[in-house]
Amino acid sequence: MSRVKLDKIDLRILRDLQDDGRITNVALADRVGISAPPCLRRVRALEDSGHIRGYHADVNGEALGYGVTVFAQVGLNSQADNDLAAFETLVSDWPEVRDCYMLAGDTDFLLRVVAQDWESYNRFLTTTLTAAPNVSHVKSALAIRTSKQVVGVPIDEDINISPQAGK
Repeated sequence: MSRVKLDKIDLRILRDLQDDGRITNVALADRVGISAPPCLRRVRALEDSGHIRGYHADVNGEALGYGVTVFAQVGLNSQADNDLAAFETLVSDWPEVRDCYMLAGDTDFLLRVVAQDWESYNRFLTTTLTAAPNVSHVKSALAIRTSKQVVGVPIDEDINISPQAGK
């Protein structure tokens, strides 16, 4: 990854692409106030530097039958580096787990799990998650509704970006 020193135009590009990943390069260039060729070069540099990790569609899980979201707090028997890494490797193969965060404190990992219904989650919980090596306990919290869900991070073009950010 090459290093990119972000300026206000780069931050506008990031903000606009985060809001609309399907925007054309011409429209993006117009919005940020530069011509299309340098805009495309900047986008490619932001991709190469890792500031832009990829593009995706925001799919409605409920429309596809995934009506249940559960946050599972997972405790492990061992927090040795190799045991933590082994658990993360297992989780990466479970399609029901959409997000996995390692935490500090009483809970080792927080998982966001989607399922078609409560029975499907329960089946995943008992046959996969609690049966996994090194898992000592799981505490499940059923999401009732989502009142806010925003991808990415807040981008303010007036912020001061440190050279170490994004490393």
